[in-house]
Amino acid sequence: MNRTNPVNPPVSTPSPAPLQVAIARADTAAGEAAAPDDAQLTQWARDAWRAALAEDEAWADGQAGARVSLYLAGHDEIRALNARYRQRDKATNVLSFPLDDTMPGLPPALRAEGRMLGDIILCAEVIAREAREQGKPLAAHWAHMVTHGLLHLLGYDHIDAAEAAEMEALEIRILHQLGYANPYQSEA
Repeated sequence: MNRTNPVNPPVSTPSPAPLQVAIARADTAAGEAAAPDDAQLTQWARDAWRAALAEDEAWADGQAGARVSLYLAGHDEIRALNARYRQRDKATNVLSFPLDDTMPGLPPALRAEGRMLGDIILCAEVIAREAREQGKPLAAHWAHMVTHGLLHLLGYDHIDAAEAAEMEALEIRILHQLGYANPYQSEA
């Protein structure tokens, strides 16, 4: 598969098995022109998965066959989800819904083959607008949002400053491995 950023090769960190990724798209056409194809979304999710597991070898043990779903929602749909589940009445770039809230640490009992990590909801319209506003390449911002959503499913969060610093540092390392610049640099 051709990478969006051909300067850096794909991550070669070993993984027990690739992450299984299911992708669905909203029926709305808004923002679809800015949305990557399923193959690219899958590649970013798998690359981020391998890089995140490489950060903690204990996580990699028993993670064969883990699954995640990506859903590309329309502007109004993600706004409604954000209002309902986060009490923020505005469209957002990404929402994550883990299926288990006992993370981080991925206890051995949760490491069954085929374990569903959760759902990542993305909004092409918001991601494209943010990339323009922040002066970022669109592909880099998509890779960041997929990585960000996946890390939430693995138990990372940014509620307080210490958690945010840990999650952002990991995002920066993962995106560097994927060939992308620090996603927070243009925002700082």
